[in-house]
Amino acid sequence: MEERIREEASYLVSAFQANDGRPFDPFMVLTNAVSNVICSIMFGDRFEYSDSSFQRMIYLLKELAELETKPITQLYKIFPWLMKVPGPHQKLFSIQHTYLNFLRDIIQKHRDTWDPAVRRDFIDAFFEEIEKNKDNPGSSFTEETLLIVIADLFVAGSDTTSNTLRWSLLMMLLHPHIQKKVHEEIDLVIGSDRLPTIEDHSKMPYTSAVIHEVQRYGNILPMALLHMTYRNTNIQGFDIPKGTTIIPNLTSVLKDKRNWKKPFQFYPEHFLDSEGQFVKNEAFMPFSAGRRMCVGEQLARIDLFIFFTSLLQRFEFHIPDDQPYPRHESVFTFNYSPHPFQVCCRER
Repeated sequence: MEERIREEASYLVSAFQANDGRPFDPFMVLTNAVSNVICSIMFGDRFEYSDSSFQRMIYLLKELAELETKPITQLYKIFPWLMKVPGPHQKLFSIQHTYLNFLRDIIQKHRDTWDPAVRRDFIDAFFEEIEKNKDNPGSSFTEETLLIVIADLFVAGSDTTSNTLRWSLLMMLLHPHIQKKVHEEIDLVIGSDRLPTIEDHSKMPYTSAVIHEVQRYGNILPMALLHMTYRNTNIQGFDIPKGTTIIPNLTSVLKDKRNWKKPFQFYPEHFLDSEGQFVKNEAFMPFSAGRRMCVGEQLARIDLFIFFTSLLQRFEFHIPDDQPYPRHESVFTFNYSPHPFQVCCRER
């Protein structure tokens, strides 16, 4: 996976370079880059940053997340019979259908060119399981299951990581002295003649602290995904019956005054000791915790490190002269994301 990510990082750097110092919104190109890592796993290919159909899909998914968290949509969830009447929820369904049809086309193209002797990607591997279980009427290996699985993987593997990268660029704009320290460490450990590798991570405590602090401060997924207790249990005197739905409140940990010196400020020193070495904090759990924590944590960590260091290796980021000071507070849809902002990048 590292080689795929490094390859995509080179495309990302070139896309930033193409703006030639002009202000631009990094949302689309960052989302496209992170999505391409997932696409290479699932579809065996990547999408060019100029691909209009893929760009449209990214914007539709962004709009879908916004619609799903509007009060009117919550109302429809409480009163499902309202789903049949006209309203804004119909636009939500339309976007969902467009997204699934986009994925259906990809699956069909794979089916048309599938060679059981060659496994190109995740879809081909799933086809193999469908074939093995074709005589089992109770099998969950069906093309409809495949559709929903890749729909989940695509969103889960793209949105949170690209969102974190946007937070990281915003923090570099708002804290140029921190950006300078990251530049200095990159120059010392990596230099300018090669792309970063995951092996560089352990030699770069300050950069690692900055990335961790972006995740903590950005608080990307404040309420982790729903879990369920598989047995009766008791936590600190509270009885929780088997089958209870649990929604972990990650904000209560990531912004806990008892665990963080400056919980509501961007402060990389939260992850550094007195000698400047990286230190772990058990209260750092942006990927949730336990056996059902984020399955993509390892991939996300590699994504964040290589994409972030590749960009900071090549560019110095600053607020465009004619743009207002970026807002540091977040926007809540399904997760916390920065308000839209523009950035200028100057080659180092």
